[in-house]
Amino acid sequence: MYEVTVSTKFSAAHQLRGYDGNFENLHGHNWTAIVTVAAPKLDAMGVGIDFVMLRDTVDALLKRIDYQNINEVPPFDTLNPSAENIAHWLFEALAAELSGHAARVRRVEIREFDHSGAAYLGETP
Repeated sequence: MYEVTVSTKFSAAHQLRGYDGNFENLHGHNWTAIVTVAAPKLDAMGVGIDFVMLRDTVDALLKRIDYQNINEVPPFDTLNPSAENIAHWLFEALAAELSGHAARVRRVEIREFDHSGAAYLGETP
């Protein structure tokens, strides 16, 4: 099994509903998304999945929330936009985009700060 990882950044605001503290107020982050996909084998070129295609796909999905108030973007208009929920949302959206590809999403990590974030992990393909 091979793993391929890409990292990208986006900027967005959010507020955590029901949080007892400063993060319940609207605030912004320069977020980092780190995506790992697993490929059971390499193609004829010796690649599990094209880095450029993978990052472009992740960036296209993140454009939905980039420079937005995430709380106003479905599904986060009703779902709390925590790093955990954003990681799960991106995992599922990317899995749907890659449905015809041999590589499968394994892990999506969303970092609000350099020192903290959350990840959603899928099953091994």
